[in-house]
Amino acid sequence: MIHRYGKLVGGTLLVSGTTIGAGMLALPVETGMAGFFPSLALLFCYWAYMAFTAFLVLEANLWMTPDTNLVSMARNTLGRWGAIVSWVTYLFLLYSLTTAYISGSGSIIAGLIHSTTGFSPPEWSGALPLVALFSFFVYKGVQSVDYANRLFMGGLAITYVLIIIFLTPHVEKDLLMHSDWRFLSVAVSLVAVSFGFHIIIPTLRRYLEGDIKLLRRSIFIGSLLPLIVYVVWNFLTLGIIPLEGEHGIIQGFHEGQNGANLLASVLGTSNGNISMIARLFSLFAIITSFLGVTISLRDFLADGIGIKKDEKGRIELDALTFIPPVIFMFFGKRVFLTALEYAGAFGVVILLGLLPALMVWSGRYCKGFHSTYKTPGGKLALILAMAFSVLVILLEIANKFGWIDAWLHIQ
Repeated sequence: MIHRYGKLVGGTLLVSGTTIGAGMLALPVETGMAGFFPSLALLFCYWAYMAFTAFLVLEANLWMTPDTNLVSMARNTLGRWGAIVSWVTYLFLLYSLTTAYISGSGSIIAGLIHSTTGFSPPEWSGALPLVALFSFFVYKGVQSVDYANRLFMGGLAITYVLIIIFLTPHVEKDLLMHSDWRFLSVAVSLVAVSFGFHIIIPTLRRYLEGDIKLLRRSIFIGSLLPLIVYVVWNFLTLGIIPLEGEHGIIQGFHEGQNGANLLASVLGTSNGNISMIARLFSLFAIITSFLGVTISLRDFLADGIGIKKDEKGRIELDALTFIPPVIFMFFGKRVFLTALEYAGAFGVVILLGLLPALMVWSGRYCKGFHSTYKTPGGKLALILAMAFSVLVILLEIANKFGWIDAWLHIQ
């Protein structure tokens, strides 16, 4: 019994740890124009959608041998085109996220330098120490990344608790009452990034030794914990950061800022310690996500291209992992949010939303696959998941063409 409980706790933390990351930093900026209560509705909607597609991934994975990854699952259920789409979207997702994290870290490190020394370095220079340091950890391999990740996860947990304690008295009820449901169309793609954990499911299956009850509970509870974290985070940030004016939500949206940076700017020098905690929290959130994504990208490139992980190969893999995102970082001041938006709509939603529904439809109703677990909902639930995925993709296309901005009169 104790062993099963320990496994459940471990599996739950594996899911929630994979889910919570730097995507939450952008939530206040992307959802703030809609308001706190509309953002609650969107968060609950996405949690239900992503939890459902995670159970679809579990069902499809149980049709396969243990350790079968998403690309192989797509190949076995959808054929060659499914493998190609999953391979491309997987690579696109990882590069987009790496670009976002490198870009986001630059402004945070530059802000920390300015707050402690008074010197204001260019934001791009702030990202270089992060890339230089953590490319070394990625070069050394997964064990080094694991040790570094544990350290910064501890920092993330501590600063999150401190933020709750220190910021709650600053929350203003009037700011939380703002509501404009139309602006949720701006946030639909980015929120997807904040609930993506599906790639860990094959590992979770091995860790829990295929125990269906433990797998279901770990996925459900492990996905629910990030939802609670995000609701509290949005409550604090949207109750403190004003909608308009300097350091407001609208300005942050246009400049590609993250919620913790805006918090630090709003609180200012009169609350210097809280501002420092907010910046450290955002840095820890980016680093923990950055480490997991970059080691995954390196391993994905090694397997996909066939590069050996000897000394020369690891140098080549480091270059392929970090140089393209560093170049992409210079593509405008809004790179952090833009990269997360692209990752959400064209990475997470396709790879972790649309493809799982298509895989299960093909496996169940075309190939006749069966396993010890079947996701409830039948054909109707699969059709709704596909329709929602397509809607998010279309909304993000409309966003990128400026149609949403014109409709909402975002200046």
